[in-house]
Amino acid sequence: MFPKPHLIEFPKVGDPSQGYISIAEFDKNLPFVVKRTFWTYYTPESVVRGRHAHHATEQVLIAVSGRIIVNTESREGEVLTFVLDHPHQGVYIPPTAWHTMVYSHSAVQLVFASTPYIPEDYIRDFEEFKNGR
Repeated sequence: MFPKPHLIEFPKVGDPSQGYISIAEFDKNLPFVVKRTFWTYYTPESVVRGRHAHHATEQVLIAVSGRIIVNTESREGEVLTFVLDHPHQGVYIPPTAWHTMVYSHSAVQLVFASTPYIPEDYIRDFEEFKNGR
């Protein structure tokens, strides 16, 4: 059983005079081995992205710039909202969590995924998701 969606705090090392670095490492703050990394950017603020769940893929979403509002929903109807606006925070998205994202125009989202891209892993129909298929 996978945990619920939740925030992950990454180390924030540095200071204002020299800047910061944050680190993501498997078994320290990433709950899976990363098999795919991708990023999104220049998303218009009126666009809602995501609108899907996965059968098997786990993800961690990070707003490395700007703000991203992430909404998740479980098959049981539990809705959680996360505001990502610090580059040292991410949100864990377990399999079978429906998720949507709304971005500020300047947002850059970094995603770590536990699987390579597999089209069949996506659940894109909300009714199919709710019915557990």
